Amino acid sequence: MNLHQFFLLLRARRKLILSTLLATILLALGWSLVQSKTYTATTSVLLNYKGVDPLTGLTMPGQLLPGYMATQIDIISSKNVALRVVDRLRLATNPTVIAQFQDATEGRGSVRDWLADLLLRKLDIKPSRESSVVEISFKGADPSFAAAVANAFAEEYQNASVRLKTDPMKKASAYFNEQTRQLRDNVETAQARLSKYQQEKGIVSLDNNRVDVELARLNDLSSQLVAAQAMALEATSRERMAGSGSAHSPDVTNNPLIQNLRVALSAAEAKLAESASRYGRNHPSWQAANAEVAKMRADLNAALATVSRSVGGNAQVLRQREEELRAALAAQKTRVLELNRTRDELGVLLKDLDSAQRAFDAASQRFSQTRIEAQSEQSDIAVLNPAVAPSEPSSPRVLLNTLVAVLLGTVLGVGAALLLELLSRPVRSSADVQELLGIPVLGTIAWQTARPRGGLRALMAPRRLLRLN
Repeated sequence: MNLHQFFLLLRARRKLILSTLLATILLALGWSLVQSKTYTATTSVLLNYKGVDPLTGLTMPGQLLPGYMATQIDIISSKNVALRVVDRLRLATNPTVIAQFQDATEGRGSVRDWLADLLLRKLDIKPSRESSVVEISFKGADPSFAAAVANAFAEEYQNASVRLKTDPMKKASAYFNEQTRQLRDNVETAQARLSKYQQEKGIVSLDNNRVDVELARLNDLSSQLVAAQAMALEATSRERMAGSGSAHSPDVTNNPLIQNLRVALSAAEAKLAESASRYGRNHPSWQAANAEVAKMRADLNAALATVSRSVGGNAQVLRQREEELRAALAAQKTRVLELNRTRDELGVLLKDLDSAQRAFDAASQRFSQTRIEAQSEQSDIAVLNPAVAPSEPSSPRVLLNTLVAVLLGTVLGVGAALLLELLSRPVRSSADVQELLGIPVLGTIAWQTARPRGGLRALMAPRRLLRLN
């Protein structure tokens, strides 16, 4: 079939094609008008899969896996998140919803599960190809309800992601807490055995060169005692000078506070003398200056007394330190003379204590880390664009349905015409005769005078004038 024959076919079957097209359009329009309006609310969430862990400061490797986005979509569309959305919006306690559940399921099952399945059927999740943004859409008859459900899914998805990270850490934290308690008991037991052994044997130092250490300590105590005696003697001399007269004591004369007070007192006395010569003793300015001089003298005397007491206290401390060093030196001499201890049992106890302490430290560090991770409420998911109540319905789309109906009706009409043409092949042109009979056409006869035609009809009309080939 050539193009001319196809045009002749369309012209001959135009009523069938137009009828099919019109019927398809009417059916699409009727179906669009009968359908109830549906509103779609969309919430955009950002998955920060290149985020930094707040504890370690490293990029979280689990979020760099190829299946991370698919996993997040499965979490959003999970039954767990849907049930929490139902609880968040308190849909299971609505009397109207309960009545609909009774009519739909005759009381079988749970209203929460029924609502969760119903919400998931109307939920649509679309991830972006070139970014980490996921769009959560929900379809419903009420635009406000659709926006509320979409936002609830986004918020519960955030909470679910936090729970999925914190719940394993809580279990690990409880495990390490129990292990820490047991290891602490082991450390305390090892420490108690070591302390008991040290107490029984009178061991002070825990190294193997105890005798050398004790001798060195004895020498050190002796040196400290000599130095303490010299310091105590010097402090006693300063105490006597400070007690007999403050003017000759270097501790008093070199004290910055006393020097400042003396300078201030001299300035105040000069001011007092100037006031006396200018105003007299009955003038308020002289009286104020006199009161200031008295106050400065009282402060200076108090500072002198404080410095004297400080010097005396320092001397008393140094004498007490001398006595303590004498006692420590005597005790050290006794301890060095009584050194007769074993080392093998002490080494075993030290190794047991060290092993228990290392295990306890490692468990404590891990317990602290898991406890912080379990208490972390930070999510790597953020709501980019919250859903708002849509003003226009998303379906039915009358214009789109009409355009689809035009295309479909045209295809069906042309297909029906071609089918009828194949079932009953008429002769509309000389080419049809030649194709059916397989013989050349010698000419054509015009049975009636052809009316003048123009345009496409003139091209499509068969040749009826006598024509010889």
